[in-house]
Amino acid sequence: MESGGSWVSELKKHEEEQENTETATREMRTHFKITRFIMEAGVKLGMQSVPIATACMVYHRFFRETSLEAYDPYLVAMSAIYLAGKVEEQHLRTRDIINVSHRYLHPGSETLELDSHFWELRDSIVQCELLMLRLLNFQVSFQHPHKYLLHYLLSMKHWMNRHSWERTPVAAAAWALLRDSYHGTLCLQHKVQHVAIAVLYLALQCYGVEVPAQAAGERPWWQVFSEDLTEQIILDIVSELIQLYALDTEIS
Repeated sequence: MESGGSWVSELKKHEEEQENTETATREMRTHFKITRFIMEAGVKLGMQSVPIATACMVYHRFFRETSLEAYDPYLVAMSAIYLAGKVEEQHLRTRDIINVSHRYLHPGSETLELDSHFWELRDSIVQCELLMLRLLNFQVSFQHPHKYLLHYLLSMKHWMNRHSWERTPVAAAAWALLRDSYHGTLCLQHKVQHVAIAVLYLALQCYGVEVPAQAAGERPWWQVFSEDLTEQIILDIVSELIQLYALDTEIS
């Protein structure tokens, strides 16, 4: 009887693990699609890269604290955009956020009329913003990798041969990789300096650019920028980033 009970217990455990994995995958796909919406809506609203990144971080942190089933993710995304505009001092009108979001979700449709539905949606965005602030204990200012990546790119440009640097779009690739990293929670899981170095590392790898050592036996270039960083940490971040691109392929 004990062995039979043990077998049933193991089977149930396996089924629960499989169900949890499937749920996590579904949630990752949803969050990927919603953060893509945040990025595209942010661009149409004229937001700069850091406010867009902040909106993504607010969104990810909110759903780290609560379940996806409890709230409409698009409403949360719209409120995150609105809140990020305030945090980063690039204020946006709720009317513009609503209109851009409406056109994104309903391509080819007319601009929303200022009717009761519009005002209900506006109130929902404001109320959701207040909920987010309370749930996140008003901690909605974030350190982003952007300033570190800029510093590392400038240092790398002076470090390397100018012609070698200019003939490959390493900088543009690194910025694109950093932007795409916000589809996931990399910046919540890792130090921002490490994320900045990892996207630069991957960009260099993509174009086969080798960073020359100043002298034999010298530390690798990434440890010059961050002493506590190891190659394994870089590879872990790169692996997570590649998984996001694999997810993009699945969704597309």
